[in-house]
Amino acid sequence: MNDDLRNLVLGVIAAGISAAVGWFARTYLWRRTLRRKQRFFGLPANSECMLVINQAAGTTYWSVARRDVFALLELSALIKDCEAKARIVLHDAAQQGFGDRTEFCIGGPVSNQRMAAHLEALLPGIRVNTDQERGPDQGAFEVGGETYRSEPGKTEYVIVARLTAGQEARPVFLASGQNAIANQAAVRYLTRNHPRLYRKYGEGSFCLLLKVINSDSYGPDVAELVTDITRAATSPAPATAG
Repeated sequence: MNDDLRNLVLGVIAAGISAAVGWFARTYLWRRTLRRKQRFFGLPANSECMLVINQAAGTTYWSVARRDVFALLELSALIKDCEAKARIVLHDAAQQGFGDRTEFCIGGPVSNQRMAAHLEALLPGIRVNTDQERGPDQGAFEVGGETYRSEPGKTEYVIVARLTAGQEARPVFLASGQNAIANQAAVRYLTRNHPRLYRKYGEGSFCLLLKVINSDSYGPDVAELVTDITRAATSPAPATAG
């Protein structure tokens, strides 16, 4: 074998080894990322989760707001990425406990009966103004002694939470906004930021308050973290006078 042929063979072998190492490295990183996503969302391969949908506010028949449908589609894509399956359940038909399977619950306590139950049982430190009459306090959040009022189209607030009933229990994810676009913003924040949330909270519980900025112009894309309200939200709210 002359030098040229030997160099050619060695070059092919080196290229093959480099390609194999690169493929194994990419596969390892992809699998590690997938496993972390599955652990954070409680969605191992072939598992089933529950999507609890609300009823569009102000309707007397079954209807889901367009933005809530978009939020469900984004969650469906995430669930598919985790190689899991989703079951859609109406908010007033989800008469079961939590912890057996991952749950995503969307909507405020007025439009989602199950959300109202979750807020009362799991986040007693949050009060939501459910008054049906229009006014500055309609839909306002009160937590930790602060009140957060919406300015539709300019500023809306939304609660996004990951809650567990124990180490072995599957998580419940809540996206409870002051309107449908805030619900979608919470879901988008969760799907985009889950690696950072996993690094900070691991597989534990958290409750965050987000502010959606200028939704008339930016839709659900611009949402910023206001504060971590986990401690205040999970502690009983102080009794009101009178």
